This record gives sequence, structure tokens and C-alpha cells, in this order.
Amino acid sequence: MSTTSWPEARRIASGSAIPLPLTRVPLAQAHGMVLGESLSALVDLPPFATSAMDGWAVAGPGPWKITGQVLAGQQPTRIGDGEAVEIATGARVPSGAEAVLRRERGFVDEHDRLHVGDGEDTPGPAAVPPARQRMYGSPPGTVATRTPRGSELGLPIGTDIRPQGQESRRGETLLSAGTRITPAVLGLAAAAGYDDLPVHERPRVTLLVIGDELAESGLPDGSRVRDALGPMFTAWLDALGVETTVARVADDAGQLLAAVASSPADLVITTGGTARGPVDHVHGVLAELGAGLLVDGVAVRPGHPMLLAQHGGTRHHRRFVAGLPGNPLAAVAGFVTLVRPLLRRLSGLDGPVGALGAASHFLPLGDAVRTHPTDTRLVPVSFADACAVPLRFTGPAMLRGLALADGLAVVPPGGGVVALGAGQRVEVLAV
Repeated sequence: MSTTSWPEARRIASGSAIPLPLTRVPLAQAHGMVLGESLSALVDLPPFATSAMDGWAVAGPGPWKITGQVLAGQQPTRIGDGEAVEIATGARVPSGAEAVLRRERGFVDEHDRLHVGDGEDTPGPAAVPPARQRMYGSPPGTVATRTPRGSELGLPIGTDIRPQGQESRRGETLLSAGTRITPAVLGLAAAAGYDDLPVHERPRVTLLVIGDELAESGLPDGSRVRDALGPMFTAWLDALGVETTVARVADDAGQLLAAVASSPADLVITTGGTARGPVDHVHGVLAELGAGLLVDGVAVRPGHPMLLAQHGGTRHHRRFVAGLPGNPLAAVAGFVTLVRPLLRRLSGLDGPVGALGAASHFLPLGDAVRTHPTDTRLVPVSFADACAVPLRFTGPAMLRGLALADGLAVVPPGGGVVALGAGQRVEVLAV
């Protein structure tokens, strides 16, 4: 099987998957999942006219007699011309009310009349005796006045009232299918009256960390090194909203075969073992399982010996194995090239693919970047002055550069071009 170009490998990974079936889950369990159907407003939002400010709801021209008070959650009675009620932010506006006068715009004079101030602050002590100032409301039975309609100091109809249906009308589409469920989406769904949501099932992932030399804790010593890929990929998979199981496998073909064959996951990810070394068993295991290779090697640096295979499943529910290189930065290249596009599609997401499931964007390079004659390069960059600045420490086995990076710059094959110059625009994947 010939080596696949980097853009084609990413396209194959996304195009091979089928979105997982739909289910309904409570709001508390839906964060990170993807809407499987559009979300429509079950009621008007807001469902009734509400006050945008603390103050007084007034009807008709003044003077207004303050007849009571209404707080959020209460059902107010109707008011008529010349009447007003104190009202709290978010409270239902009484039927008959024309506007809300903010507290900071109103004051009560020595005759118990409410006036509209001429600015954000009410008149000071020289205008209203301290004993008669009621900046924070008036008791029932007081009388108020306001300036005529149309006056510079007037109170236009509808002032500081959020009308019913201002945000949406019943039946209006709020969010389309394929939307990732964020905290804000959960808030909107709750406001709209939903208790559960139609979503695609969460992809199930088994992460198999391969290697006799890997230690889970403590300092590296003369024969063992710390496992960097397990903690890193587990966190990235959590950010993608998938269900992840992590297992550690020795450099043993039998153990690897048993782990892959027994996994019920939609996607098995292996780390290491994809090259042709003496303990690289991934290709042999896939052949024994009868898996079909979709990608076997990608023209990208780092990360060339990555692979993607379809293993088991059905026509409508496919299962996959993604083999990532063992070197850390090379493994990350495989993750953003094959794993993330595949998981986006399984989750029900559409659109451009990029690192962390985000759409890629384009930025000019801050410094020149060396190209490879035939392969795409993925280069860690930081953002400075609206440019992508290449970082140091970007060898296949290094993570120091990636830890400081804001993204991965996609540097196309150079052919006869040795480097891309500063100012050249490149695709950048977020990390």
C-alpha cells in the first residue's frame, strides 16, 4: 500500500466513519456530546414580558400611584393608567404597564412624587431633602409624576421591558443538528424547557500504550522512561467528549492481539509498534485479525509510520484501529491527522477538521520555515503579533516545543522550494 499524502489521510479518516446512533440523555450528562437533531424553542423566550431593571413598572401618564410590588417568580395583577408597582429585575411585567423606570433614574420628592432624573444619577441633597430621598423604591400608596411623552426626560413606551419572545418564538430553531454541546448550549436548552437532549452516542475509545520500557510513575532511569503519551492522549480524548479506557501492553504480539480483539470500542488507538522493527507487532496483529488498512504510512514529518484500519463492526457501525508512532511528537501528528477527524465524524460533527476538533485557520509565518521535498511538515508554533512563530525543540521525540505551542503549522511539501519565508500564510491547527 503506497504512502498517503497528509491532506488525503485526514480526508480518509473523516470520510470512513459513520456518525454513531442517536439517543436521548439528561442535560447533566450531555456536555461534550453532539446534537443529533435540531433544537427548537418549546415556548417563547422569554415566555412573558420581564423587567430588565430594578425600578417601577408604570402605566399611563403620571402622577402614578404605587400600588404594590412584584418580584421574580410572582404573578402580578393588572395595573391601570396612573398606577405603578415596584419591580425587580426578571420579574413579570404587569399587564397594562407601558415601561419600567429604573431606580437610578427616579426619585421621590418631599411631596411623595416620583420624578424621572436627568441622567444616570438622581438629583442630590440640594434638590431633594435627605429625609425624603427614596433611591431604592417607594412604599405602596405614594404618588409619582413623570415628564410628558416625547420629552427629552421622558420615558418612551417599552423602556427596559424585555418583551415576550424577544429571543425566540415557539417553534423557532435555536440550534442545528451537529452542534457540540457546550455549557452555554446546556443553559439555552434549560431556558427553553428541555430536560433531555437528542444526541449521538459518545464514541468509545480504547487507548493501548505499548512498550516494555514505559514507567507510569517516578523518575526515568537507565532502562525505563516515563510514559508521556498515556496522560497526554487521555486528556485530549476527554476534551473530545469520548469514553476512554486506557490499558498498557508489553511488546508482545500475543498480548496486543488479545487486547485489540477483545476491545468493544469504536476505536482502538495503539502507541508505538507501527514501524518495521523487531518488536513492532501492529501490522502483524491487524493482518491476523483480517483488518482492512485504509491508511498505511503518511507523507508527513514527524509521524510517517502512522496507520488506520477498519476492524470488525457492521455496515452501519464500523470499528477502527489507529496505529500511532511511538515518538511523542510523531504520535501527536498521527493523533491530529487520523484520530481527531475520525472521532469528530463518529460524534456527529461536520465541517472543517483541526486539532481539538476546532476548525483550522490561516496565519502568516513570523519566521522562515524549512520545507521537506516530498512530505508535509507539522511544526509547533506560538502566536505573536498575529503571526505563527516557529518554535524550537520540535524533534519527533520532543514535547517541549508542543507544550509551549498555540498550534501546529501545516507546511506543504516544498518540491524545489527549500523554505517558506516570513509572511507566507499557512494553515494552523489549534492545540
